[in-house]
Amino acid sequence: MTASTTKPTEIVLRPSADDYRIAGYAAAAIAITIAEGALPSPLPGVKPGLANIIILVVLLKHGWKDAAWVSLLRVFAAALVGGTFLAPGFFMSLAGAICSLTVLGLSCRLPAAWFGPVSHSVVAAFAHIGGQIVVARLWLVPHDGVFYLLPIFGLAALVFGIVNGLVAGQLMKDDGVATPRSGVQGMQSSSAPTDGMELSK
Repeated sequence: MTASTTKPTEIVLRPSADDYRIAGYAAAAIAITIAEGALPSPLPGVKPGLANIIILVVLLKHGWKDAAWVSLLRVFAAALVGGTFLAPGFFMSLAGAICSLTVLGLSCRLPAAWFGPVSHSVVAAFAHIGGQIVVARLWLVPHDGVFYLLPIFGLAALVFGIVNGLVAGQLMKDDGVATPRSGVQGMQSSSAPTDGMELSK
């Protein structure tokens, strides 16, 4: 009897170009989120949301799926780095991201004559605030008094949504990328990160 000399099968994961691109955008969004967290805020939860500029650019250039990956990676990584993972703030941020991504997924299917960078940014900002308010009402502040803050949060969403949308649109122009005429181009062609999985023996 002789020992088997067959080598075990190895699984090699090779990052694709899409993986590198999404990682780069996510790193920028994470850095902005962490830096923004150090800024003073007159009211908890009221932040400019500058990382959303990155999300908007990814949405308009590469599609909703890439934007979803970048947004969710930003939420989880920023929470891990900032030490807030599974804390109330993490769940509020996650709820806001999911709500804004859901709304963007719907708005991307509308004619671009109605929804450009600014419109996408504003509806996403309102959805984000809405998701956070719902989590706060159901979990953190189980009282209807939280809804008295809606005008303040709504005004912040409108102002920051417009500003972030204008910046994202300008970045698109500076990059020489025109906003798609009918919806976001990536809704049909974009793909999520692939593993580039190979089997080698």
